[in-house]
Amino acid sequence: MTTRTVIRGGLVITASDEIHADVLIEDSRVVALAAPGSQDWNADRTIDATGKYVIPGGVDAHTHMELPFGGTFASDTFETGTRAAAWGGTTTVVDFAVQSVGHTLREGLDTWHAKAEGNCAIDYAFHMIVSDVNQETLKEMDLLIEEGVTSFKQFMAYPGVFYSDDGQILRAMQRSAENGGLIMMHAENGIAIDVLVEQALARGETDPRYHGEVRKALLEAEATHRAIKLAQVAGAPLYVVHVSAMEAVAELARARDEGLNVFGETCPQYLFLSTDNLAEPGFEGAKYVCSTPLRPKEHQARLWRGLRTNDLQVVSTDHCPFCFTGQKELGRGDFSKIPNGLPGVENRMDLLHQAVVDGHISRRRWIEIACAAPARMFGLYPKKGTITPGADADIVVYDPHAQQVMSAETHHMNVDYSAYEGKRVTGRVETVLSRGELVIDQREYTGRAGHGVFTPRSTCQYLT
Repeated sequence: MTTRTVIRGGLVITASDEIHADVLIEDSRVVALAAPGSQDWNADRTIDATGKYVIPGGVDAHTHMELPFGGTFASDTFETGTRAAAWGGTTTVVDFAVQSVGHTLREGLDTWHAKAEGNCAIDYAFHMIVSDVNQETLKEMDLLIEEGVTSFKQFMAYPGVFYSDDGQILRAMQRSAENGGLIMMHAENGIAIDVLVEQALARGETDPRYHGEVRKALLEAEATHRAIKLAQVAGAPLYVVHVSAMEAVAELARARDEGLNVFGETCPQYLFLSTDNLAEPGFEGAKYVCSTPLRPKEHQARLWRGLRTNDLQVVSTDHCPFCFTGQKELGRGDFSKIPNGLPGVENRMDLLHQAVVDGHISRRRWIEIACAAPARMFGLYPKKGTITPGADADIVVYDPHAQQVMSAETHHMNVDYSAYEGKRVTGRVETVLSRGELVIDQREYTGRAGHGVFTPRSTCQYLT
């Protein structure tokens, strides 16, 4: 038996078009769009989207559910985190499986499959964090690509944990040049940062704000430049994650002007928060400790410009929440022990809509950076990231006029604070479908753990 759903009367917004249209869904797929009222489709369910936007479900290509870090774990499980994502209009997350030093990629991937399987409210995929580059790891990269895990993250930061040296990075890039994989880079000079951390603590500079001061913008720019040059030597594409500094954007822009396959992602925290938050009195600044760190406000304008000019292609969240009580507090008296990460998977689509309201980006660019571009970047398009016949029916009915105040009191992430506490925004998710099933129905959660399935990916669709 086929189930038919019709969404009537809304403004359908994709990265390429804005059209008033009715949308016909059969089971899990979009099958047709038509002029409003022109088709007398019979349906089991009709959703009235009059006066609303009908947009693709968001694709958040950078989340860390249950990530072990600094002696604790990210506080959102795959169940709580994907439910919160759905509340925020995101219908696909790409999380990071972790290879530990001394272990294989397969062991790390199997561990993350076990965490996620049967627990997710929305569809999910994986990147692979490569912490131990050796001949066996390089061979395994080929195998993972065949299974639809087509991107590999390396770290120039966190010596002794995730860190790779330039030789290891070059070897992984050379392999990805051969197998079509995409190397994702955490670009900060971790060796130099560790020296500055040690010196700051020796001077008695222990408060959260010093986290931002030692992780200097120039060290993000230097690492970004080095990663670009290593990728150029290897003939490999490069995707730089969580770009926060104007100097790093300049490095990406220069590489792209040279025609290199270099891409950049930023996150809402860098667009809406700043070192002012890290400097909040008492220990409050610990809530905002993440890496790369928040920057002074003057960096924000360059990030917005990068999103408008396509020097930055994607906005993801780097959702990695730690509760203030009992987790962030591990760093009282030593900022280097504060777990790095912010909650945000539920806030991204709304914050970016506020950017439309504020005039930073257009509506179609909103959908591009939050839905279509991440789907193309990571081999999910047009199954995800757009509304077109044949696409998965991952669709959000969005009320562009609703007012809301962001707060830990009302969010659904499993964390005891909001990074955007008290922020007023215009726009709110009303109804969410994932593969044609209602997950949020007029602000009521109707989803279930286990609806979301692992989604294999093809390789990056932007490569020249």
